[in-house]
Amino acid sequence: MAEALTGRRRYDSSRRRAQAEATRGDILAAARRLFERDGYAATTVEAIAAEAGVALKTVYVAFETKSGLLRALWNHLLRGGQDEVPIGEQRWYRELVAEPDPEGQLRMTARNSRLVKVRIAGVLEVIRSAAPLDSDIAGLWRRIQSDFHANQGVIVQSLQHNGALRPNVSAERATDILWTLNHPNLWQLLVDERRWTPEQYEAWLFETARAQLLG
Repeated sequence: MAEALTGRRRYDSSRRRAQAEATRGDILAAARRLFERDGYAATTVEAIAAEAGVALKTVYVAFETKSGLLRALWNHLLRGGQDEVPIGEQRWYRELVAEPDPEGQLRMTARNSRLVKVRIAGVLEVIRSAAPLDSDIAGLWRRIQSDFHANQGVIVQSLQHNGALRPNVSAERATDILWTLNHPNLWQLLVDERRWTPEQYEAWLFETARAQLLG
């Protein structure tokens, strides 16, 4: 009897976790739709709860604040749904850093940039636009900038280790160059404003980074 009860509790616990994860996903999806359509300031937590079909309390229990919800949405999209795995530990990033061919690294950088930006561009614009209006979101925007710069620095360090950087380009300058070329503001200008395709952006990023960085 005890074994049966233990098995049932285990089953019930697994089912509750699955239901909680599904509810969390519904809330994040609803928040994404409303944030991207209406902007951060105009979107209320009440509207997100209604869009997701959940009680308002459920949203607050899961995310605490509207800014906490936006942070969670950013993290979810940036990490491709692997919310607990930092970018530096994700398989695609580790493969990029381990790639021995410098041109191959930059090709992978451009490809990954395209794939990630297609996923995050809308929410990233929400964050950038909301940063001047909300101190919590301003902090998130600053963290995004610093983390992104640091990730580009790891790629540059790998290029430098392999003796691939141009002789007159320091690692610091190379990191700034790659960060700028790969920056979401350029994606916004070229893809959103000038209507480049994501594939055209990828090709441009690779060619320009190769010309600027490789010896």
